[in-house]
Amino acid sequence: MNKVPDFRADDGMATIEYAIATLAAAALAAVLYLVIDSEAVRAGLTALIERALSVKF
Repeated sequence: MNKVPDFRADDGMATIEYAIATLAAAALAAVLYLVIDSEAVRAGLTALIERALSVKF
């Protein structure tokens, strides 16, 4: 007698969830890169570093 495999409705969902999470993480990284690469953020970070380096001890 052959045993019929017990398939659940959510079989294979973990792979899809990992794929969606990976795409979401890549999209978030792209948005953060665009924000960090913007001129306003670059100018702010440069000013902050220059101010920190010019502190007299």
